[in-house]
Amino acid sequence: MIKILLFAELQEQTGLDEISVDKAGLTVSELKTWLMENYELPTLNNSMIAINESYASETDRLKDGDIIAFIPPVSGG
Repeated sequence: MIKILLFAELQEQTGLDEISVDKAGLTVSELKTWLMENYELPTLNNSMIAINESYASETDRLKDGDIIAFIPPVSGG
């Protein structure tokens, strides 16, 4: 299983802060596509990505037990 952590507006859009899925073997890009199709997350492409607390790229492949976080840009003042 892969644990997906969602923050800020992604939490608001889904009503969830965490999703667990059996998607080991997918790339980050493939997982993002699946999430956008299944959870209607139009702003997901703007998010920073971390796997196991280290920044990741779209081509990184997910392994069973990974924790992937999608962190949207935050503005404030």
